[in-house]
Parts: sequence; C-alpha cells; structure tokens
Amino acid sequence: MSSAPKILSGSRKGLTAAVASLAIAGAVGFGAVTAGTAPVLADAVRVQAPQVPSFADVVANVSPAVVSVRVKSKIQPAADDGSGFSFGPDGLDNLPPDHPMRRFFKEFRGFGDQNGRQNRLDRRSNNSKPRPVAQGSGFFISEDGYLVTNNHVVDEGTAFTVVTNDGKELDAKLIGTDARTDLAVLKVDSSDKFTYVDFADDASVRVGDWVVAVGNPFGLGGTVTAGIISARGRDIGAGPYDDFIQIDAAVNRGNSGGPAFDLSGRVVGINTAIFSPSGGNVGIAFAIPASTAKQVVQDLMKDGSVARGWLGVEIQPVSKDIAESLGLQSDKGALVSNAQNDGPAKKSGIVAGDVITQVDGKNVDSTRELARLVAGYAPGSSVNVTLWRDGKSETVKVNLGELPKTDQQASADDQTAPAAPTDSLADLGLTVTGSEDGKGLVVTDVDPDSDAADRGIQAGDVITAVNSENVGSVKDITDAMAQAAQAGRKSVLVQISRNDSNRFVALPLAKG
Repeated sequence: MSSAPKILSGSRKGLTAAVASLAIAGAVGFGAVTAGTAPVLADAVRVQAPQVPSFADVVANVSPAVVSVRVKSKIQPAADDGSGFSFGPDGLDNLPPDHPMRRFFKEFRGFGDQNGRQNRLDRRSNNSKPRPVAQGSGFFISEDGYLVTNNHVVDEGTAFTVVTNDGKELDAKLIGTDARTDLAVLKVDSSDKFTYVDFADDASVRVGDWVVAVGNPFGLGGTVTAGIISARGRDIGAGPYDDFIQIDAAVNRGNSGGPAFDLSGRVVGINTAIFSPSGGNVGIAFAIPASTAKQVVQDLMKDGSVARGWLGVEIQPVSKDIAESLGLQSDKGALVSNAQNDGPAKKSGIVAGDVITQVDGKNVDSTRELARLVAGYAPGSSVNVTLWRDGKSETVKVNLGELPKTDQQASADDQTAPAAPTDSLADLGLTVTGSEDGKGLVVTDVDPDSDAADRGIQAGDVITAVNSENVGSVKDITDAMAQAAQAGRKSVLVQISRNDSNRFVALPLAKG
C-alpha cells in the first residue's frame, strides 16, 4: 500500500519531463534539441539600401558660428496712466469714468483684474530701459566678431545682444544696414576669437542639393533643420533685387538672418522669409543668395552703407505683344518708359521706347535683371548699354550715377480733360481729344469691351506716341497703324502718360 503513491509520483515526473521536452522541441522545431547541442536561431532581418548622409559633422563644425540675435529698443509709454493703452487726445479718454466703453476697455482689454483693480506698469523704467522688440538669428563671418543678420531683425533697435551656441551673451553694435536686400552687419567687441564661416559660390548650387538651416526659431536657440534647394531666382515682391533661393528646410519665426549651409559648411543663403498661410513652416522658405550677400556685406563692413550704380530710367517688362509690335524676336529685355531728367541714361541719349537688351555684354532678360546688373556696378562706372531702337540694335556708353538713398517719386498733378471736340478711334476702342499743350491726345472714353480696356487704359490717360512716333492728332495715330500693318505687324505700341508717369501698351490692330 505504501508503494502506490511512489509509483504514481514517479509516473507524474516522467510525464512532466516529456511535456517539457515537447515544449522545447515545438519552440525550435521538433528534433532540434539533442543532448549537448544548442538551439539554432534564424538570422535577423537586414536591408541593403542606400543610406541617407548624416549632417552631424556639418552641424558640429558650423554651429559655433551661428548665434541668436536679441534686439531691444527704447519705447516710450503710450499712456501716462500706467494702463499701457492710449485712448488718444480726442478719443475715449474724455469719456466719464463710469462710461460703459471705458469699463469695457478696462475689463476686457487687459487693463484690470476681474474686480476692476488696475494692474499698473512700473513707471520707473518706462522711459529709460530698452525693451525687447525682436529676435532672430545670425552668423559670424570673421574671427574678430563681425556677424550677418537681416535688416528687418535689427530695424529700429537701439541695443543688440548675441547669444552664442554655448550660451554666452555678448553686446554688439550695429555697423550698417541695407533695406533693399534686407541685410545688416553687427560687430561684437571682444578679445575672443570666434568661429566663423565663409560664403559659398552659389552659382554652382543646383536645385535638389542638400541644405542645412541653423537658427533660432521661436527663441529656442540653436536648432538644425535640413532640406533641399527647391528653386532658384524667386521673385517674392520683397524688393527691387529679388533673386531668392527657395528651400524646403523647416524655417520659422526667429530663423530670420540665419544661414543655410551646403554639405561643405559654406553659407549658400541667408534665410529671410517664408510663405505660410498659417504663419508656421509649410516647407517654402526663401534665402538671400550668398553671391548677393557677400558683396553687400563687404560694403557694409567698409562704409556702413551700400553705394549702387544708377541708370536713371523707369522701365517695364516686355510682353509678347510689345515684342511683336517692336519687331523683337523674344519678349526679353526692359522697355524704357521714361528717361529721368538729369539722369545718366538721358544724358547718353536713351529715350522712352528703347528696349535695353544687354549691359556690358550681359543679357537683360527682365526688368529685375536690369536692376540687379546696374546695382552691381559702383557709381561712376562706364558701361555699354545695348538697345533695340527703330527695328535695329545699337550700343551707347553710359557713365552710371549713384542710386539715390530714397526712391524718387514724381508729383501727381490733377488732370482735367478739356472740353473740346472728340474723335473716335473705333479700331482701338478709344475716344480722344487734343491736349491743352498740343502734345499728345487725351483719352476721354474707353470701350469696356475693347483690348484697350483690358490693358488698363483709362479716361484721362494721354497718348503721347505710337510706335515711337510722337502724335498730336488722330491722323498721326491712324498713319502709324497703317505703317505697322504694311510692315506685317499685328499690333502697335502705344505710349501712355498718366500722373507724370509713362508706360507702354501694345494694342492689336483691328481687322479693318
């Protein structure tokens, strides 16, 4: 009787061992476990694929040259009651103390707590202590402390602080700014030698090349993003010399003035603007090309300002219709709508109606290109300007002046159409009358369904010339139209004067 439990016990031990053996065998494959042999495991998955290059080496080398820029300005308080808000001398400040509008501004515009008690500002520093007004990015371009940022970052600032990659805060002074290219140069006075970077030759930069942006987005400090060059030669309407590089690296508020590097650690461009319906990054950022920045920065370091060549012309694009009316083979170039009085161009014989096609042998593809080419010369430089005039090409020599510091604006005198007999130019959709001074014809009416209306001609405009020939009568216009038709032209070039400003419009010839 006493041996039965042992036999049962022994059977259970054998059953347990057998189950364990089956479990192991099932885990690694039946029969894989034998005495003295380790289990054989399958190899881990590995994928043989091209590896994206790391930017770590580039970042490690260039980051010490990139800084955050903090800008302060002495801002006078807007109100003397400590509220921080001025109702104006003739506005709500004259309302009674218990007026509902006054209570509204106190309670809902942040001038008091929920109990109506006003939280006054500390007046002790209002009039003297600079307050933060902007922050952006920048980078050293010399070991003695010169650094580059955007003009819009430092604009109206009175005190500047740069924060280096290792957290040091250093005072800086403003050396010079250039609003036309949105560039500025600051200088840190220190005995330290700073890590600095060079500008790249962006002429060799291609769409699709990698770029690394380093900057101070939202005040976070040294932040690195990467992307590619998406496009070149972008005109975003920021200024007369727009030639931006478009990149898709993440750029946000605070990145302004920061560099975009190539994989060799050279500055390809300076981040200055983004396109964003929401205000945040959407992958479309614009950088000032290194070639533009390098020349401007050199001038700012030397003189504190930039002196540019000046041709002294008002220009407009050459459309396909205008090119056809002038006998040009392409719609490239810059059409002179006016040669300014006492300007270099007028002194050299350039007149309205000329098309500038080259400057010193360099092609002028657009008005923007002409502006950049001329601005690239120093004042006083002598250049050869190639023109298309009267159906042929000719070259004149021009001694460039200096671009005025402020844009010249023509005064706008009121023009009143004289009460005189009118004539119809039905083929052009215009009704005209003679001008008071006998020069040109005043447009008194425009057919709303005509090509003239589509091209922006308005009542009050003065037609001064057609196909570069001055007009004083309707016959002059009809004769010019007949000559254009005989020459096989499909349109005529009409010179329009409005508010002392000239422009050209190509009007198609009617079938009659």
